[in-house]
Amino acid sequence: MSDPRALAVNVAANTNEPGFRGPVYPDGSFTYVPIPESASTLAREEFPVDEPLPTYGDLDLPFAVPEELRETPVHADPEFPGVHGRERATYGDPYGVKAGRIAGLDPGDWLLFYATLTLRPRDWAGPGGERPEGTGAGDRDAGSDDRDGAWLRERGVDVDDDLAPDWGAYLFARMRVERVLVADGDAVDRAAAATAAPTNAHLKRDPFDARVVAVGDPEASGLFDRVVPLSAADAGAEANPIVTDFSSDSGKGPWWRRPMTFDEAATARLLARIDRN
Repeated sequence: MSDPRALAVNVAANTNEPGFRGPVYPDGSFTYVPIPESASTLAREEFPVDEPLPTYGDLDLPFAVPEELRETPVHADPEFPGVHGRERATYGDPYGVKAGRIAGLDPGDWLLFYATLTLRPRDWAGPGGERPEGTGAGDRDAGSDDRDGAWLRERGVDVDDDLAPDWGAYLFARMRVERVLVADGDAVDRAAAATAAPTNAHLKRDPFDARVVAVGDPEASGLFDRVVPLSAADAGAEANPIVTDFSSDSGKGPWWRRPMTFDEAATARLLARIDRN
């Protein structure tokens, strides 16, 4: 059996959807915030499993979200056991650029996930100037959005020296691939996907649109305790050597939006870096 390879893809909340990035805290811990569900969805009784479509208000977040987002459905993808009430490790993708790379993964390879995150204090109340009362997370804290890297530095808060000064790109989760279902046409066979990954968010969409569905080993998949930075410590938009030296990406232009592949040797070095973290 050959040594595993890895692929890293960008996921999670960002400044376009839903309008804010998830937080990374001064010690490198973080919160995973999914994007909103942007597609039409089936009626609940047509889901492969009997569960509701989750909303931002349903998520296990340590901060509050604005009132107008609380009832907004989320696209809970990727999903990991024990995270936001999920039980499986799956990921689906409808976009050719990422799907084509994921389709090339074999059992035992690694699908890694990264996100752009904003540096926040540990007690960050959440995005926006007004949140629901009674959250215990800084109710009615109109200055919350300003509590970023600059705010921390002004107050002399100790921030880990590998974190970007404001926002940056960070690896935050991994999935050891058990199998990948690949489309023969516009989408993966829905019945096969419903058997292999019945709770994946794409199976709630109408129509089902995933060109690939990756199923992970639940025992070897999940969130990291601490992020692994892809950005340089002095500028979020500048790639560090994990991108420029380990991966297939040049680190030029908007590299933080692109999938990055790692060959066997680079994957071994990257996994060692992740495990040291």
